[in-house]
Amino acid sequence: MTALLDIKSIECHYQGQTIIRELSFHINQGDISCLLGPSGCGKTTALRAIAGLEPIHHGSIILRDKQVSTPGNILAPEKRKLGMVFQDYALFPHLNVYNNITFGLRDMNKTAKQERADELLVLINLEGFGKRYPHELSGGQQQRIALARAIASKPDLLLLDEPFSNLDIDLREKLALKIRKILKSQGITALLVTHDQHEAFALGDMVGVMNEGRILQWDTPFNLYHEPTSRFVANFIGQGIFLEGTLLAPNLVRTDIGEIQGDRAYPWPINSDVEVLIRPDDILPQADSSLQAEVVDKAFKGAEIMYTLRLPNGSRVLSLFPSHYHHAIGEQVGIRIAADHLVAFPAS
Repeated sequence: MTALLDIKSIECHYQGQTIIRELSFHINQGDISCLLGPSGCGKTTALRAIAGLEPIHHGSIILRDKQVSTPGNILAPEKRKLGMVFQDYALFPHLNVYNNITFGLRDMNKTAKQERADELLVLINLEGFGKRYPHELSGGQQQRIALARAIASKPDLLLLDEPFSNLDIDLREKLALKIRKILKSQGITALLVTHDQHEAFALGDMVGVMNEGRILQWDTPFNLYHEPTSRFVANFIGQGIFLEGTLLAPNLVRTDIGEIQGDRAYPWPINSDVEVLIRPDDILPQADSSLQAEVVDKAFKGAEIMYTLRLPNGSRVLSLFPSHYHHAIGEQVGIRIAADHLVAFPAS
């Protein structure tokens, strides 16, 4: 499949510092991709370079088989046929919803603009809101209006810059799922920039985890969680704890909670000291288990309780129990390991 967007080894500099280095990835038509990483990792700079708002100093940006950015040559943002959704929504306070949505539709007559706005209001479940003003809308409603405005002109690529950062946590994931459904129904290709992995996982077909200007792993959300290829990705994605272990075979490690076998083969010498990533969903309750652990902390999460457990050797692991498994701090509980994926790194 031909890539709609192809980023080839780009670098971006700012005040003599390299912000983006050797950044490469591509997005196919109709896919939703995400750049995920901590603040300052360069993800917003990458988005601005794609939009034509930042120059690149090495590499190239190709959009629909056309070079739009090379060192010393940059196609203006308005000529790239892009849509953008910003974290502050950037709605015009003096314009009503209809006029905000149709602001960029300069080549349409009034009737066509009205029809396009009505079509989008139905799509985002805000029909009847056309005559309202931004201050009369909730944060989530404003975000959906900003999305409608960005896709009104049917852009080749939609760019979203931390679009949910001003919303409360519960609303973020719900809105991310809703926006994914809207984009997929319209066949819109999109790139999201965020520091929130829940947003990235809710929206993205593919996610690139960034740090210090580089993509460390470009993969599906499932693989990022279960098969991280670096210690940074393993620590950044989800929750987990590293347990000491010994490599018994390329795909088998002995730990204090039992042997863990996986599909991935590691090249290190047999009997090497390693550290194995244990996720909370790798440890399950089992009342009659010979492996006992002490509850040292817990956090109620509704349907589940996150327990911090101390193993007999003093190591600690996290475990998600169904909330009807209610245990007091200091209590001994039986557990078993259910790790289907072996993720190990050389002992530090």
